[in-house]
Amino acid sequence: MNINLAHIAIQPVLSILIGILILIVPRFLSYFVAVYLIAVGVLGLMHR
Repeated sequence: MNINLAHIAIQPVLSILIGILILIVPRFLSYFVAVYLIAVGVLGLMHR
């Protein structure tokens, strides 16, 4: 059950952090999006 709660809590925090970083350094948008998608994918696979 802790894994479910951690997965739910991590995704919004990552979204907020990446959004702030994109506002500060817009040229790194593709890197932030790529890292975010990889992190969400790994968390999704670990959840199963």
